[in-house]
Amino acid sequence: MDSVSQRPDLRPNRVAVLSVHTSPLAQPGTGDAGGMNVYVLQTALQLARRGTEVEIFTRATASNLPPVQEAAPGVLVRNVVAGPFEGLDKHDLPTQLCPFTAEVLRQEARHLPGYYDLVHSHYWLSGQVGWLARDRWRVPLVHTAHTLAAVKNAALAEGDCPEPLTREIGEKQVIGEADRLVANTEDEARQLVELYGAEPERIDVVPPGADLARYRPGDKAAARAALGLAADEQVVAFVGRIQPLKAPDVLVRAAAEVLRADPAHRLRVLIVGGPSGTGLERPDALIELAAALGIADRVTFLPPQPPDRLVLVYRAADLVAVPSYNESFGLVAIEAQASGTPVLAADVGGLGTAVRHGETGLLVPGHRTPDWAGALGYLLDDAERLRRMSGRAVEHAAKFSWEHTADGLLASYSAALADFRAERAGLGAGRIAPGGAPPRADVRAGERVTLESSQARSRALWRRRMGARR
Repeated sequence: MDSVSQRPDLRPNRVAVLSVHTSPLAQPGTGDAGGMNVYVLQTALQLARRGTEVEIFTRATASNLPPVQEAAPGVLVRNVVAGPFEGLDKHDLPTQLCPFTAEVLRQEARHLPGYYDLVHSHYWLSGQVGWLARDRWRVPLVHTAHTLAAVKNAALAEGDCPEPLTREIGEKQVIGEADRLVANTEDEARQLVELYGAEPERIDVVPPGADLARYRPGDKAAARAALGLAADEQVVAFVGRIQPLKAPDVLVRAAAEVLRADPAHRLRVLIVGGPSGTGLERPDALIELAAALGIADRVTFLPPQPPDRLVLVYRAADLVAVPSYNESFGLVAIEAQASGTPVLAADVGGLGTAVRHGETGLLVPGHRTPDWAGALGYLLDDAERLRRMSGRAVEHAAKFSWEHTADGLLASYSAALADFRAERAGLGAGRIAPGGAPPRADVRAGERVTLESSQARSRALWRRRMGARR
């Protein structure tokens, strides 16, 4: 993957961030709100503190939302009306991309050319909008996938629905058109190359982070008291959306096996989140499962928690479980470790980066109940082991901050602007605008065709080379 550390420092003055299907101001844990919401908001805040203004375009999901909200100085959230406010499934959103794109383009058209220096799209739906905005505004497009259909479909939870072919096609289109791709981990970068034919030199690996000022170790007894949890129980927490992909049922089944082997075990399972995705089809399925397994009295359910309460969940837990079938990174794992709590996670996707196996927690291959019950018992049976892991978890999480993420994004933006500038200069496109992008008045139709033809030839050559290597 390409290194951006030696590129010219061309920082954008203003970035248009696209997050079509979920607002960065939404509460993570229900609906489509999750780690991506946290990522978009936290990176925007950090970029603004560094002098790059950010305008985030997202689809309005309530009629009482104002057209524009200021999340912080230098960070605006624009709520775009596109389709019905409530009741629109994420899979139906492609039908609303036209009105969403139209409003994004209209907003830019109210300003002089060059108002936005760069577009950063999140998830493939946003990438489709970003692709059009990039071509209209003549600025670079940086894209972050967050999740990939081909990866998710290769490891579906039992009873979960595969992602449609239209999404895979859409992802390939965006990946092929983006000027740069930001991957959360080296593993995701490899998937972009092998599964989607992405050009390695256009991929930047920028790990997400955590709010280390908020998520830090604290008083466990006080946290439990605030949440109404007993002081003498061993608490294993799950934080996330309740859906097959996140696999909270894996934890519940494993806990039931531990309790079956030792009914006197003071084990408490804490589930924090709400139904989402295909989990909405049976919103009470996890409650029913706990009852069927005979451990309903050992499972506590809490709704999604705001950050100032979520840190109490992490501090109250002896262990945080992340049993997902796929995670591009796993923000919960980093937040938990930053709070001093070891993590038991599935050995999938970015969790292998977020958790150091045997040091800050354990990674479990697969999702078999005996394997998870064994790992759960192994960790809970040794308080000294958990204490050592807790200290190492804090040290490990300290390497992942939103400040570091913002630094990586700015380096990627700089590379995108530098490449864009070099390509335009090579075609004699004329003066480059202050943010690094050429003024639209200098773009001629023939030059655009030549540039697209050149890019197509380069991509074809790269794919032949990759095929030869295999």
